[in-house]
Parts: sequence; structure tokens; C-alpha cells
Amino acid sequence: MNRISAIALMLASGLALTASAQTATPAAAGKTAVIAFQAAVARTNEGQRDLADLQKKFEPRTAELKALNDEIEKLQKDLQAQAATLNDADKASRAKIIDDKKKKLQRSAEDLRTDGNQEMEQVLGEVGKKFYDVMIGYAKQQGYTVVLDAGQQQTPVMFAADSANISQAVIDAYNAKSGVPAPPAPAGAQQTAPKAPAAH
Repeated sequence: MNRISAIALMLASGLALTASAQTATPAAAGKTAVIAFQAAVARTNEGQRDLADLQKKFEPRTAELKALNDEIEKLQKDLQAQAATLNDADKASRAKIIDDKKKKLQRSAEDLRTDGNQEMEQVLGEVGKKFYDVMIGYAKQQGYTVVLDAGQQQTPVMFAADSANISQAVIDAYNAKSGVPAPPAPAGAQQTAPKAPAAH
């Protein structure tokens, strides 16, 4: 989950991926399940692999932003340290250079967020379509008549027992069907069986 968290923070993600919701009438009988759809898609082996690939793709741009930010901080410190010995023209010139670099940093960071969000939405959208089909098949096989997405901000789910949460079961079914192996453990991690992330 570290890679998922890192890319989510890096891109300040606001995913727009949604699952088609089935509407149940009050008279409908049967079992109801909940799933944190977006989080579950990202937690599949394929989702984790594709997000890790996406993070690698954006690493050079992220490194450039960090280098520019470090440069700005150094210029600001130098200006503060030398303020007493500089004339007004030199101060103004250095302040303008810092301001221009700040504007460039802001524009580049916004471009990175926009590009990253678009590509992450596309990546998870492609996995999400296949995951949705697996979810529907699992729900039918297990006798669920309604599946609610509990991962949405305005979810209608007020309460759901753990037994009603099918997130991990569908992830397992998807992983088995996709054949994509689990991603390797991060370097330095202990060689123990990873715990399944808690469903939200």
C-alpha cells in the first residue's frame, strides 16, 4: 500500500471512477453486500502494478519539482543572509528571480497533478471495468441481490457488518482471474506474509 499512498499524495488524486449502481426497491428481498469499489480496484495486483508503473513514469518530473523547490529555498536563504550587504537593485533582482522560479514551480506542479490524475483515472478505469464484471459474477454466485459502493463520499450505507463487505473476496477473485502476480515487497521490508489492507 506504500506505493498507492505515495502516488495518491503525489498527484493529490480525486478519482472520478464510479461503478454503475443497481437500485433496489424497498420490497426487494435478498442479501445486500457492500464494497469500497475504487479502493478495491487499486488494491488488486493489477491495480498495484499499474499504479507503481505510473509512479515510475512520473518520478523524473517529481524529481525536477523537488530540485526546483530546493533551489528556491536556497536562493531565499542566501537573500536573507546577504540582505544587509546588498543594494536595493540587487535585492529586487534576486527577489524577481525567486518569484519567477516560484511561478514556474507552481505551474509545473499543477501540470503534473493534472496529467497524473488523468492517467491514473485511465489506468484504474481500465482495471475497474474488468473488476466490475468480476464483482457482478461474484455477487450473483454468492446470492447477493444488491451491492452498494461504500467507498463513495456520499454513500447511502449507514451501517454494514463486516460479513457484508465483499471487497477482499472480489479482489481475491479478480487476482485469480487476472493472473497478475502480487507486487514484490518494498525493499527493506521484512519477509513476512503481508496483511490484507482493511476495507474502507
